[in-house]
Amino acid sequence: MPSPNVVVEDSKALPGRAAHWLAEMMAGVLADRGECALALSGGRTPAPVYAALAAPDVSSRVNWSRVEVYFADERAVRPDDAESNYRLVRETLLAHVAVPESRVHRMKGESRDLDAAAAAYARELPGTLDVLVLGMGADGHTASLFPGSPALLEHERRVLVVESPNPPTRRLTITPPVIVSARHVLVLVMGREKAPMVARALDGDAEPGDLPAVLARPPHGVWFLDPAAAARLPRPVP
Repeated sequence: MPSPNVVVEDSKALPGRAAHWLAEMMAGVLADRGECALALSGGRTPAPVYAALAAPDVSSRVNWSRVEVYFADERAVRPDDAESNYRLVRETLLAHVAVPESRVHRMKGESRDLDAAAAAYARELPGTLDVLVLGMGADGHTASLFPGSPALLEHERRVLVVESPNPPTRRLTITPPVIVSARHVLVLVMGREKAPMVARALDGDAEPGDLPAVLARPPHGVWFLDPAAAARLPRPVP
């Protein structure tokens, strides 16, 4: 399955290479449109990528004053909570680049009325995201779209409240229409425990209801994998 949309990189080098890809995509969008709508996910795998993107030699390629930052999902916690995706992105990226505060659009996971927060965030999202960063769990979930979730059948609403099998259980998430309409999608996957789902996702035999990450299957998404995550691919991927 050699593909320009599947990149396998040593786990130590992957964050830097993925960060360069992000900077290149964002710079291209800014050159074409003058604005860039960037949506980010939380998690252990994206965190070092955001830190690499914040490094001066990479971040200097992006006019951050013209970037609008959104989120793919959020836990039902306060923004300063250790489980908050906003906090992770703030600490690894936003605290180090010059994005105006007014251009950072966080999901309000601490809201008492999460359904109202989801509806408000759907109105805040642009019609199409320019660059979307996703991860994938060992169960194949992406954003907070989990296998078997009714949210995977959504075609109209763009942000929903969902239940996660893992704590914190209540979350806000973008829905499939937001993922499939994004212009550039980066999927970051590291770890041997994810290798079976990576192989299924990239081999083309899975459906979103069973393996939500296939919503960003190549050629729509570009997948960056470490060797452990790529271990079960049927053929080596350059």
